[in-house]
Amino acid sequence: MLQLPKNVWILSLSLALFMSLGVFIVFVGGIVGNALTTTKSLSTLPVAMIVVGTASSIVPVVRLMSFFGRRKVFLGVCLFTIALIGLSIYALIIKSFALFCLSSFGFGSTTATMNQFRFAAIESVDSSQKASAAAIVLLGGLVSAYLGTEAATLGKDWFNVEFIGSFLLLALMFVAAFGLLLLFNPAKKFNTEEDHSKRKLIEILKQNVFIVAVSSAITGYAVMSFIMTATPVSMHVMDGFSLEQTKRVIQSHVVAMFLPSLFTAFIVKYLGISRMLLAGVIVLFIAVFVAYVDRSLANYWIGLVLLGLGWNFLFIGGTILLPRAYNENEKFQVQSLNDFLIFGFQAMAALSAGWFVFNFSWEITLLSVMPLLMLQLLLILWWLRRDS
Repeated sequence: MLQLPKNVWILSLSLALFMSLGVFIVFVGGIVGNALTTTKSLSTLPVAMIVVGTASSIVPVVRLMSFFGRRKVFLGVCLFTIALIGLSIYALIIKSFALFCLSSFGFGSTTATMNQFRFAAIESVDSSQKASAAAIVLLGGLVSAYLGTEAATLGKDWFNVEFIGSFLLLALMFVAAFGLLLLFNPAKKFNTEEDHSKRKLIEILKQNVFIVAVSSAITGYAVMSFIMTATPVSMHVMDGFSLEQTKRVIQSHVVAMFLPSLFTAFIVKYLGISRMLLAGVIVLFIAVFVAYVDRSLANYWIGLVLLGLGWNFLFIGGTILLPRAYNENEKFQVQSLNDFLIFGFQAMAALSAGWFVFNFSWEITLLSVMPLLMLQLLLILWWLRRDS
C-alpha cells in the first residue's frame, strides 16, 4: 500500500476534508435549523437540502469532468464550497433559515464531486493495485468523522453568533483541500463512455438483480439517513445531552459506516453478497431495537454504531451486486440512475426525520422504518428463491 502513487494519498487526504463537510452538516444542521426556524418540524431541512443538492448535481458534475477534466472540477468545487461557507456564515448572522438551506443545497455539489474521488484513485493505478487504492481512499471517511465534528464544537463559541467559528474552520479545510488538489495529476482526461446499449432502460430495470441491488442501497441509505438526521435533534435539543456527548455518538456512527469497508473483500468472501445483504437488514433491525428500548447515552451510542454497520453491509453489498445488472456500455446510464435514486430517497428521509421526531417522538421515528426493513428482507428472500 505504501508504494501507491501520490495521487491516491492526495485523494485520500482530500476526501477526508471534503467528507468532513457532510459530517459537519449532519451534526449541526438540525441544531442550527432548530435555532433559525419557528417551525420546529423543519429543523432538519438543511440536512435534507445537502442530499437533494447531491442528487441534483451527480450528472452535471460528471458531465463537467468529461469536458474540463477531473482536476479543474475538483479545484473549482473547492472555491465554490468556500464561497458557500461564506453564505452560510451570512445566513447565521442575519438569522435567515431560507438562506442557510440554500447554502446547504449548494453543498450537494461538493458531495457529488467527492463521490468521484474513488474513481479518480482507481484510474491512477494498475489493475493489481485497484483494491488497495480504494481502501486507502476510504480511510478518508474515518478521518472525517473526527474533523467534521471537532470543527463544529471547537469553533462554536468563538463569536457572539454560535457556529460562525465552526464554519470558518470548515472553510480552512477547503483551502487545504485546494492546496492538496493542486498537486493532483490525473492519469488521463476523464471521458464518460457513450451508451451504445441495444437494451431499453426498462429491460434493465426489470431484472431481479437490479431491483435487489438498488433497493438494498436505497434501504440502507434511507434508514441510516432518517435515524442519523434525527439523532442530534433528539439527543441535544429534546433529551438535553451535551453537544460533546452528541458529537461522540455521531463520530462513532461515521466510523462504523466506513471501517468495515477496509475488510469488504474478506466479508464478501466469507458471507457472500446475499448473506451480506441479509446481515445488513438484521443489524439494522437490532439497531432500531437497541435505540428504542432506552434513551440513555449508551443506547444512543450502540444503536448508532449498529446503524452505521448495517448501512455498510447494505450499501456496499448493493454496490457490488449492481454491475451484474448491466453491460459495460450501459454502466454510465445505470450508475447515474442508481445514484440519483439513492440520494433522492435519502433526501426524503432526511427531510421527514425532523417532522417525525418533533411531531411524534424518537420511539415513533424508529418504529416508522420497520415496514421498509421488513419489505427489504422479504425482497432479498424472494430474490434468493427466484435465483436459486
